[in-house]
Amino acid sequence: MAKRLYVGNLPYNTVDEDLRTLFSQAGTVESTTVMTERDTGRSRGFGFVEMVTDAEAENAVRMFDGYTMDGRQIRVNPAMEREERGAGDFRRGGGGGN
Repeated sequence: MAKRLYVGNLPYNTVDEDLRTLFSQAGTVESTTVMTERDTGRSRGFGFVEMVTDAEAENAVRMFDGYTMDGRQIRVNPAMEREERGAGDFRRGGGGGN
């Protein structure tokens, strides 16, 4: 299991420190990040928590997946690795014309 966890369905008033406080109950938290909208700074409703060990990450998933936080049932899963994209790697849709 990955040490980096995805945390979804967060209340929109959640900040990094809220995640750190909650997840520290499962073990040592290395970092927390609540994703925010660039223009408004408002939470996007999800974030990431990185635990120090795999065992602590597994414990956090067991403890907090389905946990109710400010009236919202949060989802906690191992985070998927982002795909690396090269400079020329852009997704094109539609047909190919001549």
